[in-house]
Amino acid sequence: MNAQNLRPYPNYRESGVEWLGDVPQHWEVRKLRHVLEPNTQRNHPELPLLSVVRERGVVLRDITSQSENRNFIPEDLTNYKVVRKGQFAMNKMKAWQGSYGISRFHGIVSPAYFVFGIKGIDHAFFNAAIRSKAYVPFFAQASEGVRIGQWDLSAHGVREIGLFVPTPSEQDTIVRFLDHADRRIRRAIRAKEKLIARLEEQKQALIHDAVIGRTDVRTGQPYPAYKPSGVDWLGRVPEHWDVIRLKNVTDIRASPVDKNRRAHEHAVRFLGTDIVYNMDEIRHTVSLEDASVTTQERRRFLLREGDLVLAKDSVVPTRIADVAIVAEPLQDVVCGYHLALIRITAPSMNARYLLGYLGSSAANTYFLMESRGTTIIGLGTGAIGSVRVTRPTIPEQRAISAFLEDRTKKTDASVARIRREIGLLNEYRTRLIADVVTGKLDVRDAAASLPDEEAPTAGDERHAGL
Repeated sequence: MNAQNLRPYPNYRESGVEWLGDVPQHWEVRKLRHVLEPNTQRNHPELPLLSVVRERGVVLRDITSQSENRNFIPEDLTNYKVVRKGQFAMNKMKAWQGSYGISRFHGIVSPAYFVFGIKGIDHAFFNAAIRSKAYVPFFAQASEGVRIGQWDLSAHGVREIGLFVPTPSEQDTIVRFLDHADRRIRRAIRAKEKLIARLEEQKQALIHDAVIGRTDVRTGQPYPAYKPSGVDWLGRVPEHWDVIRLKNVTDIRASPVDKNRRAHEHAVRFLGTDIVYNMDEIRHTVSLEDASVTTQERRRFLLREGDLVLAKDSVVPTRIADVAIVAEPLQDVVCGYHLALIRITAPSMNARYLLGYLGSSAANTYFLMESRGTTIIGLGTGAIGSVRVTRPTIPEQRAISAFLEDRTKKTDASVARIRREIGLLNEYRTRLIADVVTGKLDVRDAAASLPDEEAPTAGDERHAGL
């Protein structure tokens, strides 16, 4: 779907809103007070809990999520507001971010939220328009407060927001066009995500074969002789390799350091799990938050070049034991909470090799078996230290590290390129929606030439979220 093939409407008039510009001459402007009907129905605690989030609108609330649990849920839900399917719900504290939408579910939301019925307009068009980037600034203007994170949307402010509305037939045409475009874009994104998954699988297979000795990376052939490793999930290893416990060659420290800042402590920068989840190497250019630590914490958790940091806690099972290496000297950076600092203490272990091994599917199998918890799963230092590690000779470790760095660099570059392409597709979709629902592009002819609506496949959702 190429927006360059679409044309503007023949006649426009000024919208009176700077960031919207002109709108089609025949479109009507309606205040939201003529579209929205307040709903304050309560006393249905048996209904499922809903959340209103920026990226997806109204969703079923996941009460097992760590982020959701930060918001207190009372035992008595009788005061929670009822939201019926097709009604409009808003998180009034985050409306300026776009946290609102039409619900596809029948449930309840916080009593602090706004809930409205919708009248006189196609629900799908309303949802597409109001959730587009063109309309979000209206809710920022109608929100009040001193600090951005504490802005509060007023009911009066909502009522006075204007919505530019095409004819009923055009509303239906726009929804049909956006549904079609959205399906095509989502399918393109899913295809790219599948390609990323295949590349990551190939990368993991390459690492696995190298660190358990299935292939001698120097020759590309198997080693001449193998022996049982004594570990079920590891299998056989080259006959001359050792299999040891991680704690025998490293010092493992579970960090208690949080992001608090106290005037009487040492000022440092804080390395958190978000960095470890997203990169294999920690360098001085990484953007980190400020924190403070005691003298003892600074001595124990200040990071050095060659240290490994491992995610010992996670709300996502597949992210447990994600690992990264401190690739160069850092200035006053400490290992943060939910991470373990792993410092090599034996000259017989190469840091880069250990990074590859701990990031392999072989080690990950062990870490998943040893992790504990429900909402948050975690690993104790005892479990981390007990993982069995293959130990080739130092020359072999260096050869394996160099081989993996060369081969995985190409995969990582391909994955990064595909992720950028996904980002561009998402940007294109956002811009296309905003241009169509504000009348910058006339899609009537394009919609008329669309094929009959296809049956949705797995992962397809209507653009409007209904």
